[in-house]
Amino acid sequence: MNSLLSADFPGAQQLREQVPHAEVVATWGQGSPSVDLVVSHGSVRADIADGEVPVDAQVHDLQGNCTGEITVWVTDGYLAGIEYAWITDDRPQELPPLAQVTLVV
Repeated sequence: MNSLLSADFPGAQQLREQVPHAEVVATWGQGSPSVDLVVSHGSVRADIADGEVPVDAQVHDLQGNCTGEITVWVTDGYLAGIEYAWITDDRPQELPPLAQVTLVV
């Protein structure tokens, strides 16, 4: 997740500091790579609006075709989820390797 938060945007540093304190508490369905997160108390709250962080993480296959995107969600200034939205026929079972993710800010 640090790679997805490596871009410079308001609140990014605080979100990066939350990563070691984030815990996966639920998946978005059986076999889904998308998850809900909870950050332990005592972590610094980020000054960022609820919703998606302002980074587009596009996923490409080995041929360079766009196959989806990864979105990091924030609620109340804390990391709240990681969503892997795919545009292929088959649902991915895990997050893609970093080499297949391109960040666009």
